[in-house]
Order: sequence, then C-alpha cells, then structure tokens
Amino acid sequence: MSVYDDEFPLANNICYLNHAAVSPWPRRTADAVSLFAKENMTYGAQRYLEWLKVERALRESLAWLINAPSFHDIALLKNTSEALSVVAYGIDWQPGDNIVSYAEEFPSNRIVWESLASKGVELRLIKLTESEDTEGELIARCDERTRLVTVSSVQYARGLRVDIDKIGAFCRANNILYCVDAIQSLGALPFDAQRCKADFVMADGHKWMMGPEGLALFYCRAEIREQLNLNQFGWHMVDKPGNYDSTEWQPSQTATRFECGSPNMMAAHALHASLSLIQDIGLETISNKLFKNVSLLIDSIDNINKTSLLSPRDHMRQSGIVTFSIAGADHAQLYAYLMQNNVICAQRGGGIRFSPHFYTRNDHIYKAIEILNNYKGC
Repeated sequence: MSVYDDEFPLANNICYLNHAAVSPWPRRTADAVSLFAKENMTYGAQRYLEWLKVERALRESLAWLINAPSFHDIALLKNTSEALSVVAYGIDWQPGDNIVSYAEEFPSNRIVWESLASKGVELRLIKLTESEDTEGELIARCDERTRLVTVSSVQYARGLRVDIDKIGAFCRANNILYCVDAIQSLGALPFDAQRCKADFVMADGHKWMMGPEGLALFYCRAEIREQLNLNQFGWHMVDKPGNYDSTEWQPSQTATRFECGSPNMMAAHALHASLSLIQDIGLETISNKLFKNVSLLIDSIDNINKTSLLSPRDHMRQSGIVTFSIAGADHAQLYAYLMQNNVICAQRGGGIRFSPHFYTRNDHIYKAIEILNNYKGC
C-alpha cells in the first residue's frame, strides 16, 4: 500500500501507466469540483468574488511551478495548442524568417508553425538523436534569419529530455525567441523558466499536473509581452475588465491580455486543488519517486524476452515516459491486449508507452509487467 492511496483511490484492477496522456484526478481535485458544483447549484454566482480568489491563487501556483517572476505573467488559456497559436500569430513575421524545431515534436508544436508557410516563413525540422549534443545539432541549423526556436522540454513519444537551458542560453545570446512546450514536464520534473531563458512556456493541466482538460498555462516574458500582436479580443483582455460602460479601452498590461473572454472557473478550482498536492509534496520528492518508478519499469522490461527499450537510459535524458517495443509483435494488438487487461497505457513512438507518476505503486507496476509477459502475440 502507498501513503498516497487516499489521494488516488484507483480501482484495484487498474494499472494506470498513462500520465503522459491524461492523469486521474487526486481526491482533493474531485472534492473541489464537487464543492464548486454544489455551490453553483445552491447559490449561483453569489460567491463569485471568492471564486476569483481561487483563480488568482491558481495563477500564483502556476508562477511558482515554473518560477515566473509574477502571477501577472501567467495567462489561463484553453490548451497548449491555443497558446502556441497565440505565439505563432502574434509575432510580426517577415518573408524569409525561419523557425527551428525537432521533427519528432507533437503535432501541436509542428502544425501551427507549418501554417505560417503562406507568410513566407520556413520551418526547419531537425531529427532528434540521443547523441550527447542533439541540442548542438539544433543550434547549428539557426542563422541570422531564425526568429524562433520551439521545442518540447520532454519529447512525448519516447520521453527524451532535452537540455532546454543550453538551447535557451543560445537563443537569448542571439536575440532569438524561445518557446518551450512543457506539457510533459510540469508536475513531474522541476522547471525554471528563468534559468532556461524561455520567452514562452505553455502546458495543459491534464497530464503530470493531474488536473482537468480545457485549462492551460501560458507564460510570456514580461519584457516581450507587448511585442505579440493580439488576435483575440473581448471584455476580459482589457486593462479595466469590470468597466463595462466605458467605450475606451487598452489591452491589459498583464498576461490576461491573452484571455479574451470568461474564465473556466470549474477547471480553475480543479487545477488549483491538484497543484496544492504538488506543492504539499514538493517537486523534488515527486521527481525522485517518479524516477524510482521509471527505473523499476526499465529493469522489469529488460527482463522480458525480445523487448527493446526505446526511451533513454541516460538519467539526464530520462523523464516519466518509458517506451518499448517487442520484436515480432503487432503493437496495435499489444496495446489493445494491455488495455483489455486494465493496463492503461498508450501506443506511441513505434512501441508501447508506459508513464507512471510519483504515486504509482510497485505492485501495480509488477502486475502490468506480469500481464505484458503473458502476451502471446509474438
């Protein structure tokens, strides 16, 4: 049994290894949503001013999570894709500009940049390698027309962790904008937007932060905030959002300038509760426990006949993602078999992706490995 079982009362027959996709909610998050729904049902918006305090506390927690200078630097958007689009269509591109990224990025961090081709913007995709200097290979593709470098802190398919500090130092020194999709880091690994010199950071809350879908962090460095052109407008993004009668307006000086309309209050209550658990436990404790689970998974997978680890073995490159293949296996069938046997996982990166979290119990990992070992499809 785990000390975290009360917060994560998963069904006994479930081996949940899919936090890189969608996490289960902690008990406190479900309780927060239930209380919010009951208040809404019983009192309507009578306590709206109290709800706004929760929303502000959420911004403060997110600022803490990425070491942003202020909660005023945090916008609450719908998802990572929206945040990436705010950046892509906020920059004043010139024909001949280029963007440099990795070819293996999640589609959200590729499609939006490809859509800029009509503006004469080139997307340069570098094949990711596990070499000691895959960041150097990325940097080498930058030139005097590179306006933006955009990478994921952790690659979604095989979990390779990129040295975002090295890339960020190069970008800042060369006046190149730097965008980090941190969805596979936040809530699992320490992250410091100041140390990595990110201009933009974005991440949904429904993966390692263990929150709801439909609410995402967007950080924009204050010094460049007004350089982004706005493409969404409404009552909420102005400097005085409660002054409905005024016909004069200016965009907010804070990151709320990127929030055009009403907030997702229910999701804000949920994500605030989830982040309170992360703060209570501490990111260092969470990452240490997560890496122990990752090591246990890798050791167990190595002992299964015909398996090949597709995720990094180097600890400095590892994350919470463990992806593997089995020689001769139909991985679509293997995935279906695992799901039918309540091993919740994903088919990614040419194999099967397991992604435990810090609270994942050893007996659940052993059970998943036992089920995997019993697969007869090879």
